[in-house]
Amino acid sequence: MSRTAIAVPLGLLVFALYLGAVVALADHVLELHWALQVPYFLVAGIGWAFPAKSLFVWAANGQGRGPGRTAR
Repeated sequence: MSRTAIAVPLGLLVFALYLGAVVALADHVLELHWALQVPYFLVAGIGWAFPAKSLFVWAANGQGRGPGRTAR
């Protein structure tokens, strides 16, 4: 099984769980002062990108390697 075939469903599952957690916490954050809401939504909006990048890099590093080929 290729890394891409693993990364796509795994990434979608983790992203859905992340969104669920962010939305659940947002209900509580919306009751706070706007100065506390802004950092939460900035971090929540950008925070998914770093783990996603690692997953994409991992999946891409497995491309093009077949039997007898080694990583460079």
